[in-house]
Amino acid sequence: MYQKIIDLTNKIEDKIISQRRDFHKYAESGWFEMRTSSIIAGKLADMGYKVLTGTDVCESDARMGLPSEDELKEHYQWAADNGADLRFLEAAKGGFTGVIGILDCGEGPTVAMRFDIDALGVIENKGENHKPYKCGFSSVNDGVMHACGHDGHASIGLGVAEVLMNIRDALHGKVKLIFQPAEEGVRGARAIVEKGHLNDVDYLLASHISDRENDEGSDLIPGSYGSLATSKYDVYYYGKSVHAGGSPEKGDNVMLSAATAILNLHAIPRHSGGITRINVGKVTAGTGRNVIPDQAKMEIEVRGETSEINEYVKEYALRIIDAAAKMHNSLCEIKAMGGAQPLNSDDELALKVKDVCEKNLKEIKVSSILKSKNSGSEDVSYMMKRVQDNGGQATFMRFLTSTAAPAHARAFDFGEEVLAKGIKVFSILAYDILNDFNNNHIERQLI
Repeated sequence: MYQKIIDLTNKIEDKIISQRRDFHKYAESGWFEMRTSSIIAGKLADMGYKVLTGTDVCESDARMGLPSEDELKEHYQWAADNGADLRFLEAAKGGFTGVIGILDCGEGPTVAMRFDIDALGVIENKGENHKPYKCGFSSVNDGVMHACGHDGHASIGLGVAEVLMNIRDALHGKVKLIFQPAEEGVRGARAIVEKGHLNDVDYLLASHISDRENDEGSDLIPGSYGSLATSKYDVYYYGKSVHAGGSPEKGDNVMLSAATAILNLHAIPRHSGGITRINVGKVTAGTGRNVIPDQAKMEIEVRGETSEINEYVKEYALRIIDAAAKMHNSLCEIKAMGGAQPLNSDDELALKVKDVCEKNLKEIKVSSILKSKNSGSEDVSYMMKRVQDNGGQATFMRFLTSTAAPAHARAFDFGEEVLAKGIKVFSILAYDILNDFNNNHIERQLI
């Protein structure tokens, strides 16, 4: 069966590369993935999967960092005009993006796999040395680019779907293929978790395409650890505008509230229990040098090594923000824009990834490092925590390849040979887990 999975993957490799290039060309950022979601849903439905879309995927109130209604409405028309699958486009209206494909193969464990699908707000490089531009699949959506490999992740997911459907008679249990929106800014996973889709999952597999430079020659790192918990907010201050020279005492100057908050946020005492982070990354305020400004916006984030440490920094920050408003007679509005939990792959599942691939995928070189450190934050942490809290196991793998530039850069691109390798790893792991259950079940019956 392992050889059959390899052969099936090799057979569809060109199709998967073509699909990746299509997703790259029509890049869509978080909660705008309407074209992408509709195409994924259509392909899964045509394969025979039970398909969940729209409000069946995400809990509405748990979505973070939503664009405006006007922006979502405008993009819906863009998606319709640019090749969306009209059978499933309506379900994504209003930012209800994301798709789940379910393959029910009877009694056995539930294996979920997560594939993120969103792009970034990056202006793509237009140079002949940039392969997507040279080969005609650079983004046609101005200012939006797949600069982090999610076009590859989504395409790997579709490849896995096709392989598993072709071997479904050998599977025992349930497969959930989760195509997640809005990973960038850690905004989308919580909405899927709050909808309950991870509650019955025994094993969760997720991955990211990463640059190979830090691990000589390896194709796969089985697990990850060290991802920081984070909370991200947009902060709005509202005051009263007057002439700065004529009657400044009659105004309520939001610039003072913002400045007071910024200085004190960066003065939050660090926690002795672990890593902490605080950053005010963007501030907009004011209309002119002689005007007391009446509106200001700050974009901030906090991070912590544990959820408890992150909560400490967050609560301290919120107190500062509120106090700064009161000091200068401003009103304050705080909007949650993203969040994530700490991430740590289960050693047992990471070891299973290593053993299964070393025995059955000789073309894949598995790293001697069982788990790589993820120094940022990762949205899949919400899903992993729910599965782990319920007694299941989860891992976040790294598929290593050469990249043309660092992630999130204008010239980012990756070696497309990683797509077939990713499909083989996911598919063989799913088969091994779901077939192992059947073998153990038969052994118990014989005893």
